[in-house]
Amino acid sequence: MSESAAAAVARLDEAARDTRHRRPAGGSALSSLFPQPPPSAGPDHAAAPARRRWLRAAAQLAAAVVGALVLLMRVPGLPSWDTIYGEDYWEFFRQALQQPWHVFLVYNGYEQLVPRLLAQVALYLPVSDAAGFLAASGALVAAGCGLFVFHASVGHVRSTGLRALLGAAVVLLPTAPMEIADSGVNTPWYLLLAVFWALLWRPRTRAGMTVAALVAFAAASSNSVNALFVPMAAARLYALPRREQAATAGWAAGCLVQIPEVLPSWVTGQSRLDGKPGPFGHSLAFYAHDVVLPSAGWHLALALSWLAGRDAATVIVAIPLAVMVGAILLTQPPNRLFVVNALLAGFFFSMFGTTLTPHLATQTVSAENEPGSRYTTLPIFLIECVAVVGVDYALRQRAGLRPAWAAWPAWAAGALVVVLAVNWVADFRYAGIRSNASWDWGPIAASWQHACEASKSGVIVERAGPDPYSLPCDHIARYRALPPQPHQRQSP
Repeated sequence: MSESAAAAVARLDEAARDTRHRRPAGGSALSSLFPQPPPSAGPDHAAAPARRRWLRAAAQLAAAVVGALVLLMRVPGLPSWDTIYGEDYWEFFRQALQQPWHVFLVYNGYEQLVPRLLAQVALYLPVSDAAGFLAASGALVAAGCGLFVFHASVGHVRSTGLRALLGAAVVLLPTAPMEIADSGVNTPWYLLLAVFWALLWRPRTRAGMTVAALVAFAAASSNSVNALFVPMAAARLYALPRREQAATAGWAAGCLVQIPEVLPSWVTGQSRLDGKPGPFGHSLAFYAHDVVLPSAGWHLALALSWLAGRDAATVIVAIPLAVMVGAILLTQPPNRLFVVNALLAGFFFSMFGTTLTPHLATQTVSAENEPGSRYTTLPIFLIECVAVVGVDYALRQRAGLRPAWAAWPAWAAGALVVVLAVNWVADFRYAGIRSNASWDWGPIAASWQHACEASKSGVIVERAGPDPYSLPCDHIARYRALPPQPHQRQSP
C-alpha cells in the first residue's frame, strides 16, 4: 500500500480507538444488535462550548447542502430542477392545487405523507418554481438521511471516517440516478435507509431521540413497506428499556397513519395485496440480478453482464461478497446479528416488493431502464453497511492480532474505500428513468398561466399526467401575481 493510501486509512481509523468489546444493551441475546455509543472522549476543552455547538451545527448543515447539490448534479440532460418527475406532477402537486392541505389521502393503496407535504409547500411558490422546489427538497431530504445515518451508526461504526463513508453512500447510491434521485415522490426510499439505522440507534440526548422518532415517523407514514421492520421494532422493544423507545414509537405512529388507508384499499380491491403474487423464482432472480450483481456498481454490473452474461456475472460478484460475509460471521461475534439482520432485511424488502408487483421482476433491463430499481436501494445500501461495519470492527481489534495479521484490517479498509470510490465515480451521472420519463416543467407552467389568463370560470382543464384534471386558478401562485393581459381587458 502506498504512503498516501496508508495515511488515508490511518485517518479513517483516527476515531476508532475504543478496542473493547461492545457493552451489552441488556440481558437478552439481542444485545449486540443495539450497542451503546462510545462514551465521550473527555470534557470539552474550548472556552465557549456553545460556540462549538453552533459551529458543529453549521458544518453539518453545510454538509447536507453540499450533499443535496451533489445529488442534483447526478441527473444528466435537462437539469433535474427544470423537470418534474412521475407522481410529483400528476398526483401530488395536482392534488395540492385542488385540495390544499388535504395530506391524508390514499394513493396506490397507502399514505405517502412526506411527498404530499412537499407538494403542499410548493403551492407557496410561483408555479414556475414548483419543479425546482420538488427536485431540491427531494435532494435535501436524501442528503439529510445521509447525515442522519452518519450519527445513528455510531454504535456499530466507531470510526468517524467510516461513518462519513456511510453517509456518503446514501448520497452516492449507484442506482439513484435511475429512478429515485431529486424528486419528492421518491423521498420515502431514502427514508427507508434512515429508519433502518433509527431502529438500531441509542441516542444519549433528548434531541437525538426526537430526531430518531421524527425520521421513523416520516418513513413509516410515507411508505407502507416500512411494516417489514416489525421484527426490528419488536427486538428493540424486548432488548431496550422503555426510555429508549422513541424511534419505536415514531415508527409505530407512522404505521398507525397507514391503517385507515391500507385496510379500506384492501377491502375494496384497490390494493396490490389483492393482486396475484408473482412467482417466487422470478423475485429471487430479481434479487440476484438486480441487487447482488450491481451491489459493487451499476456500470460494473453492465460490463460484467456484457462480458459473461447476467448469471455468470452474478456469480462473479457473489463470490467475494460471500467471502466477506463469511469472514465477518466467523471472526466478529458481536457483528453476527447485525449482519444477519441487515442482509435479511434487504432480501425480504426486495422479495416483498417484486412479489406484489411481479412485472418488475421480468421486464428487460438496459443501461437506461431498470424497472423496479427503487426496490434495490435498501438491500444494496445494507450490503455496503455490512462491509463498513466489518471493516470498522477489524480496525478496532487489530491491536490484539499477531504481527503477521496486523496489517490486514488496514488493507481491508483501503480496499473498501477504493472499491466504493471507483464505482461511485463510474456511477455518478448517467441517464435513467428519472431523466427519460420526466416532464419539462417550464412549458407546462407557462401553459397553465396562459390558460388561467384566458379562463372566465377561474378553472382550467389540463392533462396533468395520464388523465385530464380541473385545476383552480386561484391556487396557482404565479398566476395571482400576473398583471392583466391586453386580450383580457373588457371593452367599455
